[in-house]
Amino acid sequence: MSRLQQVDSIPEMAIEPKSNLNMASIIPDSIRLPLDAYLRTRSAVDFLSALPGMLQISENPGSKYNSTVMNAMVLYVGMKAIESLHERRQRISIHTIAHTAFMDIFQNLAVQLCTEGRYLLFNAIANQLRYPNAHTHYFSCVFLFLFLNSDHDAIQEQITRILFERLVALRPHPWGLLITFIELIKNPVYNFWKYEFTRCAPEIERLFQNVANTCVTARPADSEASKA
Repeated sequence: MSRLQQVDSIPEMAIEPKSNLNMASIIPDSIRLPLDAYLRTRSAVDFLSALPGMLQISENPGSKYNSTVMNAMVLYVGMKAIESLHERRQRISIHTIAHTAFMDIFQNLAVQLCTEGRYLLFNAIANQLRYPNAHTHYFSCVFLFLFLNSDHDAIQEQITRILFERLVALRPHPWGLLITFIELIKNPVYNFWKYEFTRCAPEIERLFQNVANTCVTARPADSEASKA
């Protein structure tokens, strides 16, 4: 049994955290209205190809996208996805989140966005890997699903980079960040160590191994002090 399957039994993993923020009010109507329509019907396929351009606000490297809107949209779609799962009386898992309008959004953006946009997208997802709750559970599954089902090594590399940067820089480690990274490196289904970016240079490989060993020996429960 994988670590993610083990934590699935934690009751809090089905409970949505409380928030006073209204994500819908942050997303411009020009994006939110067609987004809502797609999430309801999954029929306007041209919306998927148009969405990356709708999120772009300039051609200047480093400021191509509105990060506030990106963060709000990611959480908004995730909240809608969790609501849909609850309505269907389904538990959050890497299987139940697949092949849905919600995952269409994340998969499409992961493939179509440029490196800068994808970095913002993955950071927005990583921001939700916190203490045990439904958001942490859902977005952990999103990361793992994208890693497992992408045909582009650049996506796996960038997901790893986002997680790795936070594991190196942040202590105590957020609980959700820790369980996601441990699942990625320990569950053979993800074949993490086969990727060239994990061993592109001896010093990089040693750094990966050191962080991996630290994460595996750490107890995720000890990281609950990092609730945010």
